[in-house]
This record gives sequence, structure tokens and C-alpha cells, in this order.
Amino acid sequence: LRVSAKAVYSKYIIEPASPINFGAMIKGTKKIQTVVLENKGTVNFKFRIHQALKGASALESKRYEKPCTEVSVPPFLSEEAPLHGCSLLKHFLQGLLNLGMFTVSPCSGSIGPWGQQKITVECLAGEEGTCEEQLYIDITGR
Repeated sequence: LRVSAKAVYSKYIIEPASPINFGAMIKGTKKIQTVVLENKGTVNFKFRIHQALKGASALESKRYEKPCTEVSVPPFLSEEAPLHGCSLLKHFLQGLLNLGMFTVSPCSGSIGPWGQQKITVECLAGEEGTCEEQLYIDITGR
């Protein structure tokens, strides 16, 4: 009887790496930028995006993280509703993260080997002044 196994860990790429800068915006306008999280390994991994506390390390922030919010699914997007290949239901179920002027979605999910997930960061310019937030992406098995 021959038995074999291969130990691996999650390999990933985040593009752009950092930072995302929306630049100057007129109050009340909206801009959207995309971050791509790509699985470069041979196993699935799960990810979750959290808000980092200002001045804290990722490990310290994890204790006080602001979680993704669960979004209620509208009746027309029920599991039984035909979506014709659309990923709207998946988007609603993965939640979003609201941070001041910024909304991040999806803020959690699973990515298969050699797959990728586009993460949308939306900025709705609110009050006058600078808004800056720190996020971290927690990836299982890294």
C-alpha cells in the first residue's frame, strides 16, 4: 500500500498591493476602484476583509475587528430565483463592509486554485476633508 501527501500553503497575489487613492473628489460624487485577490496555489482558501484599528498591528486589530455586515437578500434574489448566470445573489450573501466614505464588497469568500476575486472599493465623498481607512485581508492557510 503506497500512501503519499504533499503539504502546501496558500499562495496569493493582491493587485494593486497598496495604497488605493481616490484623489480629490467633489462632495456627493462616487468613484469605484477594484482590487484583485488571486489564488496562485493548488488549494482553495477563504478570505475575509477587516477594518484595522489605527496604529495597531493586524494581530491586535483582529481582536477588535469590524466584521462584514450581513445583507438581507431581497425576495427577488431568493436562492430559487433564476439568475441566468448572474452573481447578484453571491454578492448579497458575501456581505459588505462600510467604513466611513468607503464600502468594500465582497468582504469574504472562497477562491479556488488559480482563481481570482475582484473586490470593489467604492468611495462616496461625504463631509469635506480627508478620509483614510486601513484594511487587512485575512487569508486562511497562509
